[in-house]
Amino acid sequence: MKTMTDRLQKRLTKDRKMTSISLRMPEDVVEDLKEIAPALGFSGYQPLIRAYVGQGLRKDQAKLEKSPIQKLTDSLRRQGIADKVISLAVAEAELTTR
Repeated sequence: MKTMTDRLQKRLTKDRKMTSISLRMPEDVVEDLKEIAPALGFSGYQPLIRAYVGQGLRKDQAKLEKSPIQKLTDSLRRQGIADKVISLAVAEAELTTR
């Protein structure tokens, strides 16, 4: 699992690699996005969607960063336990942050 510092450093890189995805959304939502994007200073609705997704993602990552599971995994990482072992243990224990 990447640390918040790793994620932040990657986000600050201007030429991040992009990938295409297909996402089904109600037509009226897409029309609303197209209408509001210019008013918010976006060049189109897709950058606005990326901004919305990014905001939600950062909010959830911040919550997870403070979770007991994250604190435990960070401690295990500092103790030299491999990320793969930590991920397997968390999955095996079916630990969640909710």
